[in-house]
Amino acid sequence: MIAAKDNEIMLVEDDPNDAELIMRAFRKGKLATKVVHLRDGVEAMDYMTNARGGLGMARLPKVIVLDLKLPRLNGLEVLQRLKSDALTKDVPVVMLTSSQEESDIAKAYALGANSYITKPIEFDAFSKTVMDMGAYWLRLNRTKRRYEGDM
Repeated sequence: MIAAKDNEIMLVEDDPNDAELIMRAFRKGKLATKVVHLRDGVEAMDYMTNARGGLGMARLPKVIVLDLKLPRLNGLEVLQRLKSDALTKDVPVVMLTSSQEESDIAKAYALGANSYITKPIEFDAFSKTVMDMGAYWLRLNRTKRRYEGDM
């Protein structure tokens, strides 16, 4: 059986300061039982390959929080790969990025992003945005569960 882990978040963020603020907000809001922090797009794809069973992992994250501007493989490339894979296409992907470019927003939604959130600059607003995002995706939203043979 492959299903979403209870409140596991996959965070793909190359900026260590932003990553720490995001993880702190998740802890403060008691939103996630586990946050897997990956620093670039290649690490993210390797992790998801392992989630398919390469290392015996039986479950996928409940939500993926994905930065746009990542080294080695950018966020849009990761998004495209996730959404074109039958196993991972239903995992919600939230783009959390500093980019306010309309072209980036349009591309992200065209590739299947479930949400696009611009990172606030001010600390308290950043923390509240992350907690609100987490509360929605982890507590309120109901996702489609994937089971073997369901494809």
